[in-house]
Formats: sequence, structure tokens, C-alpha cells
Amino acid sequence: MSACPYQAALSARLGKSADSAHDLAHVRRVWANCRAIVKGESGDKSAPVDLELLYAAAVFHDLVNLPKNAANRAEASRLSAEAAAPLARACGLPEAKLPALKHAIIAHSFSAQVAPRTREAQILQDADRLDALGAIGLARMLMVSGALNRPLYEPVDPLAQYRPPDDSAFALDHFQTKLFTLAETLHTPTARQIATERTDYMRAFLTRLQSEIRED
Repeated sequence: MSACPYQAALSARLGKSADSAHDLAHVRRVWANCRAIVKGESGDKSAPVDLELLYAAAVFHDLVNLPKNAANRAEASRLSAEAAAPLARACGLPEAKLPALKHAIIAHSFSAQVAPRTREAQILQDADRLDALGAIGLARMLMVSGALNRPLYEPVDPLAQYRPPDDSAFALDHFQTKLFTLAETLHTPTARQIATERTDYMRAFLTRLQSEIRED
């Protein structure tokens, strides 16, 4: 991630107030994912990417972070978009690009359920979802669930094989309710390839975990 003014603006607004799964390190990983996707899709000349816009959207996408169990959780990306516009303007992003910036930030959210209409919005959504997968996604999920005091698993059926999964009650159920569905929602071939590998890693983790907690 490049230096000021964007990072300075983000640090001043986000600082130490973000939770450990949506901190500055998360922002840096999302921007790295964006760059990896752009590089992987560089052969598609029919869909040029505005890197200035994409960078601003990646930096400011989580300015407002609401708890996962908040009733208005789906509003977080809209609130982030509204907060991002004046910061991006102050950092030099042209006024004409602000609507596209706000759309990309709003659409990145899984909870908001807004379809991305631009290439930059698609890439940001893919990049953010990649950070919910693999080893880092597993670590983030456990941190969030721990902060919410959710048990790791349901003792009788830990992997929700014979019951409806409920990730508001058990941490591991989040694999079934969300994480294992993400790969099929991605827009770019590059992101889907990365997501497939990361999802395979998480499935292997659950297989190992199941063998370690078996009581018979």
C-alpha cells in the first residue's frame, strides 16, 4: 500500500478502533488481493481497470465497521461509502469518480447484497471475499466468533451434517452458512482460482479437526 495521503487519512479515521478482523492489516491484504486479481486478469483488454479508483475503494471499504451481530450490520458498507467520499476527495480523487467509489464500497459487502456494476466493484468484492477464505479467513472467523463468545462447535454434530447450521450459535457453522459458498459468488477467474485453493484448505482443516474431537 502506498504512503500518504490515503493511508494517513485511513489511519486517522480507523486507527485502533477497528476490530482485529477488520483492521489496517485487513485493508492491506484486500489491496494486495486487488493487485493480484488485476495482474491475473491483465489479458482481458475488454475490461480496463481504474487503479486510482480501485485503490481508494480498497483503502476506505471498511471505514465503518459494525459488529457481526448488530441489527443494522447490512448498513455498514453504505455508511463506509458516505464516510469515504470526503476523505477521498481530500486525498485528490476527482469528483467525477466519487459515485463509482461509493458504489464499489457499498457493493463489496456480503451483508448488503448489492450486485457490483463496475469492474472495480467486482474486483473489490472478490478481493474482500478472498480474505475470508484460507488460513487467514479461518483465523479471522475464529477471532470474530471468540469476541462474540460463541462456542466453537455443537458437541453432537460439530460440522452440522445432520442439522441446519446456525453460525449465530456455533463458530464452525459459519463454514456452511457462508464461507463454503463464497467461491461460487466471485466474478473473476483469477479470484475463483485462488478461492478454490483456499476453500480446499479449510475443508482439510475441518476434516482434521473432526478427527481430533471425535469421542468414540
